[in-house]
Amino acid sequence: MLVAGRIREEDIATVREQARIDDVVSAYVTLRPAGGGSLKGLCPFHDEKSPSFNVTPSRQMYYCFGCGQGGDVIKFVMEMDGLGFTETVERLAEKFGVTLRYEEGGAPRQQAGPARQRLVEAHRLAQAYYADLLSSPQADQARQFLSERNFDAGHAEHFGIGMSPRGGEELYRYLSQKGFTDIELVSSGLVGKGQRGHYDRFRGRLMWPIRDSSGDTIGFGARRIFEDDRIEAKYLNTPETAIYKKSQVLYGIDLARREIARASQAVIVEGYTDVMACHVAGVPTAVATCGTAFGDDHARIIRRLLQDHDEFRGEVIFTFDGDEAGQKAALRAFEGDQIFAGQTYVSVEPNGMDPCDLRIKQGDAEVRELVARRIPLYRFVLANVVSRYDLDRADGRIDALREGAKLVNSVRDRSKVDAFARELAGMVGLDPADVQREVRRSASRSDKPQARAQTVAPAAGLPDPRDPRFVLERETLKLLVQRPDLLVGKVADVADNDFTHPAYAAVWHAGLAAGGVAAADETDSWSVKMLSATDDELVRSLITALAVESVLSKKEPDAGYANQHVYRLREVTTMRRITELKSKLQRTNPLEEATEYNRMFGELVALEQTRRQLRELALEDQ
Repeated sequence: MLVAGRIREEDIATVREQARIDDVVSAYVTLRPAGGGSLKGLCPFHDEKSPSFNVTPSRQMYYCFGCGQGGDVIKFVMEMDGLGFTETVERLAEKFGVTLRYEEGGAPRQQAGPARQRLVEAHRLAQAYYADLLSSPQADQARQFLSERNFDAGHAEHFGIGMSPRGGEELYRYLSQKGFTDIELVSSGLVGKGQRGHYDRFRGRLMWPIRDSSGDTIGFGARRIFEDDRIEAKYLNTPETAIYKKSQVLYGIDLARREIARASQAVIVEGYTDVMACHVAGVPTAVATCGTAFGDDHARIIRRLLQDHDEFRGEVIFTFDGDEAGQKAALRAFEGDQIFAGQTYVSVEPNGMDPCDLRIKQGDAEVRELVARRIPLYRFVLANVVSRYDLDRADGRIDALREGAKLVNSVRDRSKVDAFARELAGMVGLDPADVQREVRRSASRSDKPQARAQTVAPAAGLPDPRDPRFVLERETLKLLVQRPDLLVGKVADVADNDFTHPAYAAVWHAGLAAGGVAAADETDSWSVKMLSATDDELVRSLITALAVESVLSKKEPDAGYANQHVYRLREVTTMRRITELKSKLQRTNPLEEATEYNRMFGELVALEQTRRQLRELALEDQ
């Protein structure tokens, strides 16, 4: 395909200016304020559990301190979508309303395959064509299908649902009239080519548009609705194309991504109608894979949106059918469990209904309740394994133990093995010590060496200023040392356990011993007072370092900046307590220990409310 000559440099500069990098990056990564006008999130170019990917909107640049990837908005899109320079500029120009001019006389360049923007445009027109057809008489059965599942015209419009024509060539002729070539249409996956010529790939089917996180339609899911459909498969999906990779696509991500980031929750369901049912019922964090199992690439998408790291752990909730296929899916999910820093859960409806069927028969509230009744994924998987054996027999218990031990031993995070082994002991009714011995024996029998969890040794001296686990603590202490005036009235809100590193806790105590921030004034050196308040040379050295180290904010810190750090610090502490309390609740029998269970549950509710309030307060000061 021939394309025009070189784009004028001034137009490229305009694209760089108009295409706001924070808007573009946010379609792929959840970004949170990092101070100084910068934003931070999990890097999309390498796997990490602590965010090191920084975006600076004022400079229109990004950089990852973990892997070293960096550049401007054009380079970001090129790297993420695998596009060439010219195609990227043209795509951004179209999206942000920039008119491009080409230098005359430039030698035309040969491009391999249709441009991405042409494939996306073909899908946009196809989606609109299908949607219009849904209201026609030939779509009566399609509308009936939706109606029987309690979806109305408004729902169909919201999700962009349509109907493909039955004839076999209507869409091909329509798009050809719009100027698309046969090569473009075949490459898009919308049209096939046989011995008799070109034909519509999807014929007489209910159509769901599959969109990427930015909202571009890149493929379709098609449901069989006519008995005389020559293709027996219930669902057909767009084949792999330059813009559609099923292992990297999640249905509903365009509608759910902001809710996933806001709620720190992602619900993984199994089909298009399940996603619809969840969203309509009030669970807008639901997404689904497209004709393939949930894999590592899907997990990375979810992690970036959740900002899944050790400070802000989210929830990933899988919904599976209770049948054998659902149990196999749960096992596959368990194998990838350690990808997530947050907690993984599973929700299974006791009667085996999926979210769509549940909504039809019992209403929206039951769909929400299904998600709320989640249980830890590892517990569900272990229980399924153990349930295959007769635990009333000694040999049944031994067999269940051996099978369960293999599962426990497969956990990549070795810090969780002992806890899982204790739960297995309770399930099979054996002594925990015997179960742990079997787990160790299972490890020795394994053909594959077990991966060891990466751990960070406790600092023997000064904490590493680059350690992402303590960035929030360190930045708060920099404010304490350098700008105590900003913390006046806030010190009482900070508790000892808000600082998890002993050296940082000691610095905070030095500030209190020096009289607190109220004792700081313009005539006396506050840092000297803090140095004088401790005899520990390690702490004194750390105070000195904090006194000269630049704050992360690119502008002068103000009261809002200080407020944000105090609220986030308290939020992280609250989240640690929530995690601790949830663990205790899981180990407490609500019937046998009702009083203690109810007390802890009440505390958990109060903590969750506090956490939400702190997050809102932090967001107000951003």
